Formats: sequence, structure tokens, C-alpha cells
Amino acid sequence: MDQLRSKQQQISSYIIQSQEEEIKRIALELHEGVGQNLYSILTGLQFIESGANEPFMKNYVREMSQLIEKTIQEIRLLSVELHPPTLTTLGLLSAMKSYIKLYTSTFGILVDLESAGEEKEIPEKTSITVFRVCQEALTNIAKYADTCNVKMNFIWFEDRLEITIKDYGKGFRPEEHDENHPSSGLAAMKERMLLTGGQCNISSKIGEGTFIELSLPLLNRE
Repeated sequence: MDQLRSKQQQISSYIIQSQEEEIKRIALELHEGVGQNLYSILTGLQFIESGANEPFMKNYVREMSQLIEKTIQEIRLLSVELHPPTLTTLGLLSAMKSYIKLYTSTFGILVDLESAGEEKEIPEKTSITVFRVCQEALTNIAKYADTCNVKMNFIWFEDRLEITIKDYGKGFRPEEHDENHPSSGLAAMKERMLLTGGQCNISSKIGEGTFIELSLPLLNRE
């Protein structure tokens, strides 16, 4: 039974890693490919606008420029959401701060993020996994919690990182949204944390909000 479970985890880990590599590729293509092409078009339209004499044509070109500017911004936001560049360069905590800015601007939900203890270096593969779990938790809050405030804590110990996420929304019954409602993402969150050697505990009560606790071991990580 243990061997079967280990094999299943290896397969899940491989699938997730393959998905992340593809997501990273798409994010890079959106930012450096599509985004740059749109910027070149925007520059051309602005040049045309400066030389247009008829007010109608000038206004039309300006409207097109504004639409492209909005599209460029949306692509940048989508690229960050898919794979924050800070995740690779600056680590998990910085990536989470970057994502929270995007999250708040998108959903209007304020996230109070605090970090205690000395931040430790985490392998990129593990950082991505934990980031996805936090991202899923925040997405669920935006979809279901009906709240405007979230409290998130990073607590760094010598041997582990603990992350807590507390919302003050309407809450739910976890037993009804785990096995029977996998679309909620709770089962996937727990599975991802297990693949890192960590744990994900979720508790919630109707009318009292939801509390998520992630625990990630830090010692002897490759």
C-alpha cells in the first residue's frame, strides 16, 4: 500500500512539474512575445495619431491606442498571475506580496500579509507548489467567502515554514467540499502540500470564516 502511494505521488509530482513548466513558458511568451508585439503596435498608432489631421481620425486612433494599452496591462497581470517572475529571483515571500497586489486590484479584497522570523531559502520547485496552494486558497476566498479582508502570516522556524490564511467570510462545512466537491480545490491543495512533505489543514465554521494552515519542513531540502 505504501509503495502504491509512493508511486502515485511520483506520478502526481511529475504531472504537476510538467504543468508548471508549460505555465512558465506561456507566461514568458505572453509577456515577451504577445506583450512586446502589442507595444510595438501601440507605438505605431501613437505615431499615426500625432500626424493625423482630421479630428475624427485622431479620436479613433486614440481610442484604439487606449484599448491596446488596456490589453497590454491585462496581459502583464495575467503573466504575473500565471508565474510571478519574482518567484524565481526573489523567492516565495516576495512572489506572494507581488501576487497580493494583483489580487487586491482584481477582487477588491485586502490581504494583510505579515512575516515573522528569518526568511529561509526554498527550492524553486517547492516554492512554486506552496505558491499555488496559497493562490488557490485566495481564489477560493474571492469566489466563496464573501469577505473584504484576509489575514496571512508567514512564520519562519529553523526547521519549518508555517503559513496561515484566515478570512472573515461566511464559512462552509469542509466535509462537504473535499471529497464530494473536488472543484473547490481543497483536495488539490492538500495533495500538493503532501508532495512537498508538508501538510495543509483547513477548518471552517458557518458564519465564522475559514482558517488554513500550511506547514512545510525546511531542513535537509534539496
